[in-house]
Amino acid sequence: MTPEAFVSALVRRWYVLLLALLLTAAGAYHVLKPTEVYRASAVVVLKPPVTGNQPNQLANLQPTLATVSYDVVQQLGTPAGQAELAAAGVHGTYALAPRNSGTNATPQYLIPSLQITTEQPSPDAADAAARRIVEVYAAHVDRLQDGEHVPQASRMTVSVLVPPNAALLSGTKSRGLVGVALSGAFGGTAAALWTDRWLLGRARRRRALPAPA
Repeated sequence: MTPEAFVSALVRRWYVLLLALLLTAAGAYHVLKPTEVYRASAVVVLKPPVTGNQPNQLANLQPTLATVSYDVVQQLGTPAGQAELAAAGVHGTYALAPRNSGTNATPQYLIPSLQITTEQPSPDAADAAARRIVEVYAAHVDRLQDGEHVPQASRMTVSVLVPPNAALLSGTKSRGLVGVALSGAFGGTAAALWTDRWLLGRARRRRALPAPA
């Protein structure tokens, strides 16, 4: 296609470009005025029982505890676990991710800590959802030990290391605007050229039909 034919096609299908411009403007408005979303993040740790040899629970974190914690996370990821979280009032976007101790020397998931994140339209709702997830997680740990008849003195416990504190999520608006503009320009041009080709082809087929007797 020559540049002249390209421009002529766009001029003929100006209404397609106008529609693309309106859609691009709507997308740009959404980027400039996004729906407010708050993310709350909490960190919990599964601690072993206090023993005479190791009274400091945080100094006696073992890989087996991380395995138990991950098993509980897997349970909460099943449909039954998701239904339990929903019944507890947890809705929207949330995640439970085992996390490391933060050192390069420590293998992944060796420390039984868990990061819980939730996204909600208000900071209070985000914090409340994170706290509910912690409660459901702790209840699962208790039920697991109840099923094994673990004595009270020998039980694992759940401790909140970092309480939930919601913060507003904010992206880079300039990048969003550039992306919307490029998508609108490419999509509008492609749609105009396709529409022009289709309409011209249909017109040629009509002219090729024999005239009625």
